[in-house]
Amino acid sequence: MSVVLVDAGGTNIGSVRYALQRLGVDAALTSDAAQIRAADKVILPGVGAAGPGMARLRELGLVDVIRGLTQPVLGVCLGMQLLCAHSEEGDTQCLGVVPAQVRRFAEAPGLCVPHMGWNRLSPRAAHPLLRDLDEGDWAYFVHSYAVPLGSYTLVGSEYGDGFSAVIASGNFHGMQFHPERSAGVGATLLKNFLAL
Repeated sequence: MSVVLVDAGGTNIGSVRYALQRLGVDAALTSDAAQIRAADKVILPGVGAAGPGMARLRELGLVDVIRGLTQPVLGVCLGMQLLCAHSEEGDTQCLGVVPAQVRRFAEAPGLCVPHMGWNRLSPRAAHPLLRDLDEGDWAYFVHSYAVPLGSYTLVGSEYGDGFSAVIASGNFHGMQFHPERSAGVGATLLKNFLAL
């Protein structure tokens, strides 16, 4: 099985790659369109802001490449948000493969933005990606923007309001939290993605 990590400048690429190595998968880091199209699984990691993230994909000529993929694709953290239609962060048009809007968390008493730390997960749909995930399992988040709950939501979480922790639309999947920093839960979900 060939797995590629899209080299779009995300700062969490090394930790995602190491998490995959712990599962016995040596994922190639690439921005080569042909290599991405030929892979069995594609992971779009990312930490940072939506505008620079999309600018980097455009600069690399990868926007239409990613939109046209038919194999399982996983966006992680910012990578998940880039799969959506639009982000309020910098008023950014994203890849549009998941029909969702990315919104900034509303600041409220006792809720700091960015949201940083461990949060409980609440599965909302049956999906092979969620095998062995239980209600109330914990995952590690760092983000100021989130995808609201919708028909694409596989797993929800709460920070003030509910938001999407895991999404899917067709062959495109996303995890808002950092699976590489979420201990056994993160490893389980990565393993499930590799098995899709």
